[in-house]
Amino acid sequence: MGPHPYSGVVASEEPTDAALLRAVPREPEAFGVFYRRHVKAVLAYLLARTRQPELAADLCAEVFATALERADRFDERRGPARAWLLTMAGSRLIDAIRRGQVEDRARRALGMPPRALTDRDLERIEELVDVQRGLDAETLVADLPPEQREAVLARIVHERDYGDIAAELKVSDAVVRQRVSRGLAVLRARMGEER
Repeated sequence: MGPHPYSGVVASEEPTDAALLRAVPREPEAFGVFYRRHVKAVLAYLLARTRQPELAADLCAEVFATALERADRFDERRGPARAWLLTMAGSRLIDAIRRGQVEDRARRALGMPPRALTDRDLERIEELVDVQRGLDAETLVADLPPEQREAVLARIVHERDYGDIAAELKVSDAVVRQRVSRGLAVLRARMGEER
């Protein structure tokens, strides 16, 4: 089999996110593949936090417009592309809350018109959240060290007591608190880098 047009890998293999993003300047359709791969997760993440399909769709469009602008800056050594996108999504959401509106600079810079959502679009967005509900927390912490990831999920997502987590992991409460603290610090720092 010949090379894949986006990554130089064998055509039967899926190109990595990094390969797709590197190919964007030469092959703009590579970004379409990247977009289709991640749009459901980003939209589900935003809808779960906003509970407003129109706002979630606007924010999602801005996230992908920004990702297209920054495709050459993606560094897979810093974490997976989905975490990169969700970090941008979190930043755009925080900005929208502060301003009371979605910042659409990247979308406008690329000449992308705002998209009016139909009733069917809104239904599909809401269906998407039902399918993707548990994905966002797991994805956000996917590239944390395993001990931190496990502690953050147990404490923050599952709202378990430090003592219960410590007993299960056979470590002290202080160790669990330290793992949660360090994991959250990494996530906060990552969000700050994307603003």
